[in-house]
Amino acid sequence: MPSAKVSLGLLVVRTADITRALSFYRALGLTFVEEQHGRGPVHFSCDLGGLLFEIYPGTPGTPGTPGTPAAAPERTQAGATMLGFRVTSIAHTLSLLAQWATPVLSGPTQDNWGHRVVVADPDGRAIELREIPLTARGDAPAL
Repeated sequence: MPSAKVSLGLLVVRTADITRALSFYRALGLTFVEEQHGRGPVHFSCDLGGLLFEIYPGTPGTPGTPGTPAAAPERTQAGATMLGFRVTSIAHTLSLLAQWATPVLSGPTQDNWGHRVVVADPDGRAIELREIPLTARGDAPAL
């Protein structure tokens, strides 16, 4: 029996404060376009090389309560999700995120895969930032 080829094509996050969430993810270097499908809510999407990352408005929830929209569960609870993004400079990205008092959950550290830090997005989701080293020419490899 042939194995099916599977890839992730869509990732939707909901947020209690879409302006703050957009600012956070834009500071990571993402570019969003505003969309609305029919009578659905206005939301924002970003194409990450075949993965459509979307931010939708959500209702404020109770932090740490699984299943509550726009309030991420505690990192170790069932239902918690960590997103990971590759950036060219953790120091620069953290300086951009500092204006929103972004909590650093762990790191920065160096591990077998390079330099990393885990921060919380405006809704409390854990976001891993992994630094992509510069090449010998000084250019960052394609993300």
